[in-house]
Amino acid sequence: MSSADVGALRQALNRIAPAALPAFTRELDQAADQSRQGSDLAPLRRFVAQWSVYVHIQRRPHLAAELRHWEDTAATGGASQARRAAREIGRILDEAHAALSIPPR
Repeated sequence: MSSADVGALRQALNRIAPAALPAFTRELDQAADQSRQGSDLAPLRRFVAQWSVYVHIQRRPHLAAELRHWEDTAATGGASQARRAAREIGRILDEAHAALSIPPR
């Protein structure tokens, strides 16, 4: 994990999902604070992994649309629909982690 990783993620977000930049910045600040407080890079590594997965998904419009569909279903559907949505969201995230060679969450 390096500042170049964070810069590359910021640039990618600026191109593909600029509306996500405020959340990115807020979460980066939180991860940096946690890392400083604990003298541990793990929060920053988790941050980079999470946002790398987000960028990976957003770069694939069909995958991003599928994720949004399942997120909406989880929020508005009944119990059985929410369970299926949770499985599908997990599958999408697991596949993105694997594609990026990031250990699963």
